[in-house]
Amino acid sequence: MALYSEKVMDHFRNPRNVGVIGDANGIGEVGNAKCGDIMKMYLKIENDIVEDVKFETFGCGSAIASSSMATEMIKGKPLSEAMQLTNKAVAEALDGLPDYKMHCSVLAEEAIRNAIDDYYKKKEQNENA
Repeated sequence: MALYSEKVMDHFRNPRNVGVIGDANGIGEVGNAKCGDIMKMYLKIENDIVEDVKFETFGCGSAIASSSMATEMIKGKPLSEAMQLTNKAVAEALDGLPDYKMHCSVLAEEAIRNAIDDYYKKKEQNENA
């Protein structure tokens, strides 16, 4: 049995949505000191829809694949749906991750949640300005 699914390998070799959104209105960054993975997610949200999402990930193939899949899963979705994304859903969409790599999908979930939290904080500051 292969260590990684074809979907993991595809998203590692051909990651989707890599890069930076210069005018992102939500940015989330997480890291795991144990494994050295660092993820940064950029969201462009308009009318409570994730219009664009990009990521920068420094880490292993599972971290890159998890970032790529997570961005695909929330792009074009309402914020209410994007907030429901779980690491389990990311891992399932990748046709599974080895147990010792599940933390990569957790990082993807956390980075997206942090970016959404950042968006709401900025929105509240703008409304109160």
